[in-house]
Amino acid sequence: MDILLEGILNLEVKHLIMFIIGGILIYLAIDKEYEPSLLLPIGFGAIISNIPLSSAIGDGGFLTILYKAGIATELFPVLIFIGVGAMIDFKPLIASPFMLFFGAAAQFGIFATMLFAISTGKFSLPEAASIGIIGAADGPTSIYVAKVFAPNYLGPISVAAYSYMSLVPIIQPPVIKLLTTSKERKIRMKYTTVHVPKKVEILFPIAITLIAGIIAPMSVSLIGALMFGNLIRVCGVLERLSISAQNELSNLVTILLGITIGGTMSADAFLNVNTLMILAMGLVAFIFDTAGGVLFAKFLNLFLKNKVNPMIGAAGISAFPMSGRVVQTMAAKEDPTNFILMQAMSANVAGQLGSVVAGSMILALVPMFM
Repeated sequence: MDILLEGILNLEVKHLIMFIIGGILIYLAIDKEYEPSLLLPIGFGAIISNIPLSSAIGDGGFLTILYKAGIATELFPVLIFIGVGAMIDFKPLIASPFMLFFGAAAQFGIFATMLFAISTGKFSLPEAASIGIIGAADGPTSIYVAKVFAPNYLGPISVAAYSYMSLVPIIQPPVIKLLTTSKERKIRMKYTTVHVPKKVEILFPIAITLIAGIIAPMSVSLIGALMFGNLIRVCGVLERLSISAQNELSNLVTILLGITIGGTMSADAFLNVNTLMILAMGLVAFIFDTAGGVLFAKFLNLFLKNKVNPMIGAAGISAFPMSGRVVQTMAAKEDPTNFILMQAMSANVAGQLGSVVAGSMILALVPMFM
């Protein structure tokens, strides 16, 4: 009889709190449709990992096995990037390479938050770097860096990264409105359709891998996987593999990644002051990234003859394609005839590249200061 009551006898308030947190994530996934493919598995993983004496974690637990096989080896983030690369169309960015600057400017929040985290005195430099990377708005990159520098905070960092990515339509508009005028949000941008030759499409992922890899060798795993996925898409001879990478591979790894992240959210690791600070600073990182991109665009307008809509800067974060859609929606609200979606998506794709390079720079530079 005692064996049957073990779960009840070991149930504590902290477990109930984690059940509630898991339930909230599931609610946001189902009712609000905020990144349901990730928040639902994460929420459910948090629930089953916090059941007292759960067989899902610990020696032989399937969540622990998945963690060792997919997170500890960094396999899941890399596989996710292959799928993401197969989904991305780089033609708008190739046609407007100027947008690369916005992808770089919108990474400001990473380094600002990193410095703030260090200043609190509660986090080491590697841990602060892992917290700052939440601002990349890129789940796989956040997981990749946290696994190396702060495995003890992998759960909250991953949850913060994916949760705030899903909340981009809520987080970004107030920040953009605060920093821009209605007149600025109505700025029209001429989009000239430029034919991108097939050879250029094929050479682009190869060239980006070589350039980024030589500049930041630590980026090769992520940028290489991203560009490999894109090469499958554009080469024209691997359509079945491209479709598989976009669908079967991405869907399967997303399920496993989400529930495994949830499995790291044990009550002891999650319910503490440091975790709450990580969640708060992750939000700050997102806000700073958005603000940095917008302010950079406003700065450029001081010198440009053909002004850019400063909202484009906000699309420079890596939350693809949500941020680009948010910017277009806001532009349409100000002027229903204003279409800046292509420019927004160009900046958004540039942000995807920028976040990977930023994460790799952190991985390369932080050990030099330790």
